[in-house]
Amino acid sequence: MRRTSLALLAAAAMLIVGSPANAKMPFVKKAKDAGFTYIENCASCHVDKMPKLAAHGEPFGEIGKFLKAQKAKNKAAEVDLAWLKDYKPAK
Repeated sequence: MRRTSLALLAAAAMLIVGSPANAKMPFVKKAKDAGFTYIENCASCHVDKMPKLAAHGEPFGEIGKFLKAQKAKNKAAEVDLAWLKDYKPAK
């Protein structure tokens, strides 16, 4: 009984500690649900597949730089994926 309790406590601690790494993963799902199928994973906006949260996800790729510029232009607190409708990829 005691081992089961310790195992459950350890599993819960791992979930709590591990969850911040996926904090922005819903952006990928929201983008796909909105029809932006070219957003495949975190690397669609960030150079690294898993952005470093402490560095605010730097460095950005082309799409990430666009969204960051839109965020500044709109003086928004957070990125709005609807801005992707105005995104024109460089040729």
